[in-house]
Amino acid sequence: MNMRRWKAALVLLAMGPYLCEAADWPQFRGIRRDGRSEETGLLRQWPEGGPGLLWCVDGLGDGYSSAAIAGGRVYTTGMIDKTGYVFCFDTQGGRKWKVPYGDEYTKSYPASRTTPTVNDGRLYVFSGMGVIICLDAETGGRIWSRDVFTEFGGQWPRWGMSECLLIDGDRVICTPGGTRAGMAALDKRTGEVVWTCTDINEPSTYGNPICVEYAGYRLIVQMLRDSVVGVDAESGRLLWRDSFDEYHVDRTRWVNANVPLYRDGCIYTTSGYDNGGAMIGLSADPRKIVRKWVDKALDTHHGGTVLVDGYIYGSNFKSMALGDWACLDWETGNVMYDEKWQGNRGSLVYADGMLYCYDENKGDVALVTATPGGFRPVSQFRITQGSGRHWAHPSISDGLLYIRHGDCLMAYDIRRK
Repeated sequence: MNMRRWKAALVLLAMGPYLCEAADWPQFRGIRRDGRSEETGLLRQWPEGGPGLLWCVDGLGDGYSSAAIAGGRVYTTGMIDKTGYVFCFDTQGGRKWKVPYGDEYTKSYPASRTTPTVNDGRLYVFSGMGVIICLDAETGGRIWSRDVFTEFGGQWPRWGMSECLLIDGDRVICTPGGTRAGMAALDKRTGEVVWTCTDINEPSTYGNPICVEYAGYRLIVQMLRDSVVGVDAESGRLLWRDSFDEYHVDRTRWVNANVPLYRDGCIYTTSGYDNGGAMIGLSADPRKIVRKWVDKALDTHHGGTVLVDGYIYGSNFKSMALGDWACLDWETGNVMYDEKWQGNRGSLVYADGMLYCYDENKGDVALVTATPGGFRPVSQFRITQGSGRHWAHPSISDGLLYIRHGDCLMAYDIRRK
C-alpha cells in the first residue's frame, strides 16, 4: 500500500459504518459528505492544459449526477428518453453495466439529479420522481424499490427531487417532504419503514442530510424549504427547527441544496439568492439550539462548501450564472475574502491542501491553495467534452479527479509522480 492510501486508511479506522475502502468516494461529496478527501501525494500544480486525461466515456444521457467511486467501480446516473439509468464503470473507464431505474424528471431542467450512494455492496438511488431504488452494486440487479414521494404525500419542489440518499447504519434516510411524513428511515436491506417524522409538514427542496453525534445523542440534520431541522436518528422525532424566516431575505425563491457542515457541536448551512448562511450551536439538551451568527457573503447556490483548518470555502450568488469565491471564519462568520475568479461561481472539493474549483458557467477547473489569505489559483484548464450546465460536483478517488459534464464522464490523473 502506498503512502497516500495508507494515510487515508488510518482516517477510516473510525468510520466503520461507511464500509468503504481507503480511496473511495462512495456518495455525493465523499465519505463524510463534506467535500473532503484525505488523500495525499497529489499534484500541487498542473501541467499547461491541465492534468492528464486518462479516459472519457460518453452516452450517459442528461444528468447532473457526480461520480460515486467504491470498490474499484465508478457509478453515475443519466436520463435517456425520459428514463433514468445507473451506469457502472471500472476505474479504467470500461463499462460494466447500464441499468434502467424508471421514469425521471422531465419538466424544468430535465435530467437525472441524484448521485448514487454505495454502501455494503448495494447502491441506492433517489429518482427525480421520488422513488428509491436499491441495486446490487456488483451486478446492477434490482433488490427493492419504494415510491416514498407518493406513499408519504410528497409536495413537489419546482425542479423535482434531487436528494442523494444518506445511509445511517442499517437505515436509508430520505426526505419526501410529505404531508404524511417529512422525513423517513427505511431498512436498507428490505426497504421496510423503520420510522417516519410526522412532526414536519414542510416540503423538501434539494437538500442532502447528514448524521451528527453530539453529547450522547444522534440526529439527522436536513435543510427543508423553510427551515433547518434536527431529527432524532433513532425515533424520527423532531428535536428542533430553525426557521429561515428570521434571516433569509428572499422567501419567494429557495434551493437549500447544500450539504450542512458539522464540527464540534456546530452546524453551518447556506443558501443562494442573497439569503446567506448561519451557524447553529447544539447543546447537551438535544431539543435546544442557538443561532450563533448569520452571514450574507457566502450565499452558496448549490455548489457546496468545505471546511479546512477552521475556515469555510465556497462560491456565492450574484446572478443565475455569476458569483464570486469567498472564505469565512468558522468561529465568527467573519469574511476572510470575497474575490472574483472570471466572474463565475461553481462547485468545489478539497484534497491535500488544495481546493478543486469547477466553474459552472464556462467549465473551467482551478487548483487553488486553501488559505484564508485570498483566492489563489495555481493552475487551471477547461472542460471541453460534454454539453449543458457544469453542475455536477467533482469527485476524487485514488489519485483521480472525476468530472461529469452532461453526456460525458472524465477521469484525470492528479497524482504526484
